[in-house]
Amino acid sequence: MRHSVWTGSALAVLLTVSAAACSSGNEAGPVPDAGPVATGTASSSPSARPDLDAGEELARGIDVPWGLAFLPDGDALIAERDTGRILRLDPGGGEPQQVAEVPGVAAAGEGGLLGLAVSPDFATDELVYAYFTAADDNRIVRFRLGGGEPEVVFSGIAKASYHNGGRIAFGPDGMLYVGTGDAGNTSLSQDPASPVGKILRLTPDGQAAPGNPTAGSPVYSLGHRNVQGLAWDADGRLFATEFGQNDVDEVNLIEPGRNYGWPEVEGEGDTAGDRYTNPLVTWSTREASPSGIAITAGTAYVAALRGERLWVVPLDGDRLGEPSAELTDRYGRLRTVQVAPDGALWVTTSNTDGRGDLRDGDDRILRFPAR
Repeated sequence: MRHSVWTGSALAVLLTVSAAACSSGNEAGPVPDAGPVATGTASSSPSARPDLDAGEELARGIDVPWGLAFLPDGDALIAERDTGRILRLDPGGGEPQQVAEVPGVAAAGEGGLLGLAVSPDFATDELVYAYFTAADDNRIVRFRLGGGEPEVVFSGIAKASYHNGGRIAFGPDGMLYVGTGDAGNTSLSQDPASPVGKILRLTPDGQAAPGNPTAGSPVYSLGHRNVQGLAWDADGRLFATEFGQNDVDEVNLIEPGRNYGWPEVEGEGDTAGDRYTNPLVTWSTREASPSGIAITAGTAYVAALRGERLWVVPLDGDRLGEPSAELTDRYGRLRTVQVAPDGALWVTTSNTDGRGDLRDGDDRILRFPAR
């Protein structure tokens, strides 16, 4: 079994932890529309955009769907946060089928079975990666979908009842990127020796990836509060969503070694001496609470929890276009958004997470086909 430089305990057993009270900077409830602020640069790529007026429901009755990843055949894997189950869903029809259950998930508050990622070499290794909250920490395991015990590849990420981060994704370079939260200990976001409040870049075996800003360290960027969205554009640039505290939520263009300011800066702030990097887009915490992000056809799609909408942000040349709010108040809280192999946009709702207003059928998996 491989371990990171920050090792935790052995694969954890179930433990009940206290849920966090809802606050403005966490995954709070809905409020009315307001306008965003957009700055910065990005690029576009030609492709078919998803038709947000042609949504279809693929599945319902899912228990807090969080992670979403696609297999080479187009089937989706869906993580249930509180049960630790992984479901497989054929977009062509049929009920979701349980294909795995991650042992040691200690679900409470915002913690539980969170992000999923499918190995770039899945056709040969059949490996699936999962980020979850265990008894003593947040950690990443991998396992063969066909069976076998999970292997811990990275551990020792501080846990709390909130700000656990949890998104994982393989980048265009084949490395595993990890968004973590500050776990309520804000000072650790600025500590380069801690994996907390960071974006990490790992090898598939969970080691610090070659070419990281500091040799031997998994830290790719620092100064984050709670990263739950990672996506790349057609030029290979990494964008991430981040929950703010009292003022603004963010979309950041992530560059290696950069400091994104938390807790010294929330949103835009003093960048004198090039110390901190400002976000590209900000919204008030009342209209966003951004979780997942996906990029296709030169456009970023950001799932908003508290804002109960999908933010659509054009990546237009050397500037960002004006963001627009879609699906507002139609499905409730939106957690995860991903682009399927066929170009369709998949969105998961998050109304059964203890903070949403339940609708008949919640939670559900939605698909918006490419035009």
